[in-house]
Amino acid sequence: MSKRQQTPLQQRFYEVIFGTETPAGKWFDIVLILVILASVAVIMLDSIPKLHAHYGPLYLQIEWVFTALFTVEYLVRIWCTPNRRGYMLSVYGLIDLLALLPTYLSLLLPQAAPLLIIRLLRILRIFRVLRLLSLLREANELAAALNRSARKIFVFFSLVIILATIFGCLIYVVEGSENGFHTIPKSIYWAIVTITTVGYGDIVPQTAIGRAISAIGMLIGYAVIAVPTGIVTAELTLSEQARRERTTAQSRNCTNCAHVEADPHSHYCRYCGAHLPLPGHRPEKGA
Repeated sequence: MSKRQQTPLQQRFYEVIFGTETPAGKWFDIVLILVILASVAVIMLDSIPKLHAHYGPLYLQIEWVFTALFTVEYLVRIWCTPNRRGYMLSVYGLIDLLALLPTYLSLLLPQAAPLLIIRLLRILRIFRVLRLLSLLREANELAAALNRSARKIFVFFSLVIILATIFGCLIYVVEGSENGFHTIPKSIYWAIVTITTVGYGDIVPQTAIGRAISAIGMLIGYAVIAVPTGIVTAELTLSEQARRERTTAQSRNCTNCAHVEADPHSHYCRYCGAHLPLPGHRPEKGA
């Protein structure tokens, strides 16, 4: 969808709300984060029965004030952005919307009030304030590694499900309902928490054979848990090697001070100011 034309007022609001290049934009995001934290604090305090009994109506009024502020902010974002559809369907746009819906939903379903904690997700904007954009490259590399490992992880996940089902059925047959294993699904649940080494301890095998099966399951759990870590680590290692190879291919040596410049967009040496050769170009010997 093509971007629409903005008025000067809309451009000014857009720079402040969506950008952090200006002091006003930075302060807007900082104030927004503080308001979000305050609204989440109110939700947490309201969940305490003793405080809710004394200050419940006050907390409700404060929450509606926060909701009104966030609603106005969401509408202003839609109004000033050049690509309204793009913002509304973006991750931050959907989070902004989800931060509003629980309050209005609580009018129809009072049980939905605790969902207001979703508003905490909006604190992800702090990455823009702190200018941690350099982390986006690492995040993209991790996402790419997970994408390349998807089939292997799916096979591993399938193997874990099969193992959990087998161990669940075995423990159900061996232990029986008299030891807490009343159904096969409950036994499979026990097998999952055992293989993943969580071990809630809600149901424990009582027979010798059952404990032997548990021991085998826990040992297998330690073995299989390392599999996805190794898969993703291998993909990350390959990505890092490829990045280093690209950086090495793009690096250039200053002919004046011999400084190595890895930025392919630099035209002059940042140390001595001499003109750098083009990326991939190597000066001839004796030049």
